[in-house]
Parts: sequence; structure tokens; C-alpha cells
Amino acid sequence: MKIGFLTCPGTHPGSPARRDDAFEHDYQVEALRPAMAARGQELVEIDWRSPIGAFAEMPLILIGTPWDYHDAEQEFLAQLDALEAAGHQICNSASLVRWNSRKTYLRDLEDRGAATIPTIWLERADSRDIASAFDQFEGNTVVAKRQVGAGAEGQSIHNKASLDQSWTMDQPMMLQPFLPQIQSDGEYSFLFVDGQFSHALVKLPTAGDYRVQSLYGGSEQPLDPAPTDLAAARAIIEAIPHELPLYARIDMVRGEDGGLLVMEAELIEPYLYPMQGPKLGTLMAEAIERRLAK
Repeated sequence: MKIGFLTCPGTHPGSPARRDDAFEHDYQVEALRPAMAARGQELVEIDWRSPIGAFAEMPLILIGTPWDYHDAEQEFLAQLDALEAAGHQICNSASLVRWNSRKTYLRDLEDRGAATIPTIWLERADSRDIASAFDQFEGNTVVAKRQVGAGAEGQSIHNKASLDQSWTMDQPMMLQPFLPQIQSDGEYSFLFVDGQFSHALVKLPTAGDYRVQSLYGGSEQPLDPAPTDLAAARAIIEAIPHELPLYARIDMVRGEDGGLLVMEAELIEPYLYPMQGPKLGTLMAEAIERRLAK
């Protein structure tokens, strides 16, 4: 049985436009393919922009690594809708992806009891908004992020002493206080498959940076989480106001009180860090088998 795995030109094998971090796609496929094959599932990498007919023999489609979707958000969502309308099971579902594609979902999680980072939400932003955020957050450093974005693209950090007065961002934005714990303690990621905990890791930025992605020199280490930290991550899964996701990566940072704050609930196309999770392939193949049987 063929199982689709959505890609984009930046991640698809053999593409002349592969990204520098496309090796993460390869690691993920290498972890999934053998475990899926053992259960009669053939993983097929396919560009998400392919015609609907190209998916004809794929009853279930994993969103995989379409790491350019945020630059064509409406086209991407329309493609997922069309695939579901054609009878394909999308994991995660189009409705869940639509909710998760804009970071305003963090407000929903906060309303449901999740501990989040203080955030200012703006449709457009300029240096005056940054200056106001310094006062509101009572700090000297602010991070600006796109409401629709991934992999720290379009993200910028602003210091009170050297604020660029000409800075603007002409799209929906979110402003947050910079948390130095990212540099000292790292960012925690918890991976779940069908609600079952798979593995955890801590991601650390390179010296002098705050971004933890491999594109910027970040590194990661496997982690045996403390029970209280794992419970905090599980609480985020339980707060999602949609069906249980097939896969989820919950990214968190430690707050000043020692508890974990949710940074992202990655439910669309997260890298699942298979190198730190030897059970991932088996858990995913079993979960796919269960979903196909429903």
C-alpha cells in the first residue's frame, strides 16, 4: 500500500534546488521507510504541488517536508482540501493544519490553560511597535516573528540600545520578549505519535546566536525528560482543540520559575528528529496502520 510523503523542491531527492538542511528529510525518510515496509506500507516521496491524480494510489498522505508551504499558504491549504475531497486521508488533517498554520493558535492554547510566552499580536509592525514592546515586556530585547512562518525565516531580534528606526514588517507579526534561557538552557522538543510519547531532546544554538535550527549551526542532544516536564508537554497535546494529531512536536523553553512554556506546537511539517528517537519509525508505522483500519 502506497503512503504519500509530501515534499517540496527544497527537500525532494534529486532536486537541483535542495536546501542545506535537506539531510533532515533524508534522515526522516530513512527512519520511516523500513518500519513502514515491514507493515506493507510503501513510502512514496511526492512534491505537494503535484496534480491530484498523481496521488491516486495513496489512501493516506503524510505532510512530510513541504518546507516552503508558508510562502504559498493558501495554495497549500487548497491542495490539502482537494486531496481530502478526493478521498485521501491527510495526516495531519487539513482542518488541523489550517488552525496550526497561523501562530495565533497559541492564543487558543493559552485560553485552554497552556503556559505561553507573553506575546503582542500585530497585523503590521514597525520600530514604534518594537519600542512599545520594550516597555510592555519590561526588557531590552524583543524578538519579531511572522505569524505564518517556519524555521526562523523572517525572524529578527531587536535591542533597545541599537533599535533600527527604519525597521518595518508588512505582514502579520508577533512580538515576544527574548528569553536568554534559549542560549543558556536550550529549547526542549517532545515528540508524540498518536498521543504516545516517542522521545525528547534539547536543542542548543551555536555561540553568539539564539536560533536552534541546523541551518544556523544549532545542535541537539537526546533527553530523558523529568516527569514534570513531560507532563507539561502532554498538557499541550491535550489542549489542542482538534482531533488527536498523528504526529506532533511540542517545542518549549524554561521560564523564570523553572516551569516550561510552550513556544510552538508543530503539527504541520515538523522535523521529527529520528536520530534521537529510535522508536519513531515503528510508532509511526503502527499509527498509520491503525488509521488505515478505521
